[in-house]
Amino acid sequence: MNFIYPIHGLVGAFHVIVSILSLGFGSYILFSTKGTRLHKKLGYVYAVSMTLVITTAFMLYNLTGKFNMFHIAAIVSTVTLMAGMLPILLKKPRNSYLSLHFSFMYWSVIGLYGAFVSETLVRIPESPFWEMVGLATGAVMLVGGIVFGFKKKQWQLLGRNVVK
Repeated sequence: MNFIYPIHGLVGAFHVIVSILSLGFGSYILFSTKGTRLHKKLGYVYAVSMTLVITTAFMLYNLTGKFNMFHIAAIVSTVTLMAGMLPILLKKPRNSYLSLHFSFMYWSVIGLYGAFVSETLVRIPESPFWEMVGLATGAVMLVGGIVFGFKKKQWQLLGRNVVK
């Protein structure tokens, strides 16, 4: 596999662009103050850009002609994004919607980091594809899980203070 190989036409180029935008917006949202007007606006931009990433991912993965692990990752991304957005849009369940939103949106962005690291590592010449995907995904999810463990208590407290 070559370090740089052609992007799969316009769909591939668009996928790369909206992926980079999603990484930027998602990163800002993770590290910025929650609940501000800017957070909310950029959160919606992130959700739309991630919807475009997922949609184009399904279009690209059809190039293989077979259902594979990348389809599963796109499905997981879809579920995670929906599970993060629905509670904030519906404001339900009343006492835990913010905690659900924080948790699922966090994992949405961490999953995107995992995809980015995997995609980067498989571009290394002579690298074993599936091993690099597994290594990258596992490492990002491990670090993400550790940070999540520390942040979740803070988000739950923030959510309780906002709901009351």
